[in-house]
Amino acid sequence: MKAYIVGVGMTKFEKPETRDWQYWDMVREAGTAALADAGVRYDQVEQVPVGYCFQTSTAGQRAVYELGLTGVPVYNVNNNCATGSTALMLARQFVEGGGSDCVLAVGFEKMARGSLGGGAGGGSGAEDFATSPVARHYGIMAAGHGFEMSPPTAQIFGNAAREHMERYGTTPAQLAAVGAKNHRHSVHNPYAQFQDPYTVEEVLAARTVHRPLTKLQCSPTSDGAAAAVVVSERFVERHGLGERAVEIAAQAMTTDTEASFASGSCIDAVGAPMSKAAAEQVYAASGLGPDDLDVIELHDCFSVNELLTYEALGLCGEGESGELVESGATTYGGRWVVNPSGGLISKGHPLGATGIAQAAELTWHLRGEAGARQVPGARTALAHNIGLGGAAVVTLLRRG
Repeated sequence: MKAYIVGVGMTKFEKPETRDWQYWDMVREAGTAALADAGVRYDQVEQVPVGYCFQTSTAGQRAVYELGLTGVPVYNVNNNCATGSTALMLARQFVEGGGSDCVLAVGFEKMARGSLGGGAGGGSGAEDFATSPVARHYGIMAAGHGFEMSPPTAQIFGNAAREHMERYGTTPAQLAAVGAKNHRHSVHNPYAQFQDPYTVEEVLAARTVHRPLTKLQCSPTSDGAAAAVVVSERFVERHGLGERAVEIAAQAMTTDTEASFASGSCIDAVGAPMSKAAAEQVYAASGLGPDDLDVIELHDCFSVNELLTYEALGLCGEGESGELVESGATTYGGRWVVNPSGGLISKGHPLGATGIAQAAELTWHLRGEAGARQVPGARTALAHNIGLGGAAVVTLLRRG
């Protein structure tokens, strides 16, 4: 049975503590918008997977109780930065398996200010690593690069950037071109945390977080929520939702294999092999490939990860991603538009919401509803969401 997204909604992504709201306020706003977009009542929803990372158990119930008290099953999902897409995947599976006709996928996060840490409790100190789920990943980094007093996530991705530069001649300006592109895209996104454009030179001149990454190449901590209504084909037909429906044509999740650790490379430890494997599964299942895509939302938690993901998704060959972004192939007027929302770097990154927000952005483009950032004629879209520890989710969406 096919699964379709028929309604999406999200809050504006905000710097933590900017707004006086709680996570249930965010979910009320995003969930109400998604239901209204679909023309669906909450009492028609049969199951609700809810993704988040930094709240306690059953926070999903507390959040969606703001939408209604119907006794519907609620599933609390935590898969690091891939949490939102994991909730969306569960929604799709519930529908495709025939168990439900209407499912609401929700993701939210209320975060603390400052850099995201790498420890089990989200702290930034090395003392957290012994019991952290990502201890093995950071062990790869420490063995090859040592451990410096900079934010751990920026450190492991920054070291992946250093490796890419050493192997392929990737330049700081090419890395900065990712940040400049995504900040430029966010100017037209009212949901984005940042809407200021920056030149490559300004990105390079920003404060260094972990060499070669500057602040304008790093995703910020953010508050926000997103939601998507996922339904069956019979629900679409029964309720006349064909004009709203975007098909989830294929979707795959992969986790770490030996390839993540065997080489001792930070490029592999941060998930490049997972992303490649998930993309290959999606292409095989859909019968489509990179040349068929019009618009892409990918996980640019740091500028280097956008470059690594170009290669993993097959947009270019290994080591060619720096030249690809520099050529203009991944912006308006190029071969693909990548991260028209501004991506994580500029739109923001509330962990549990990110994957569903990507789906919302792509749904708007496939419907022709993205306003000033609309990708002309978009019919096929790809979302990529990754979390250390690890999981990569790739989702292919298309308009019939």
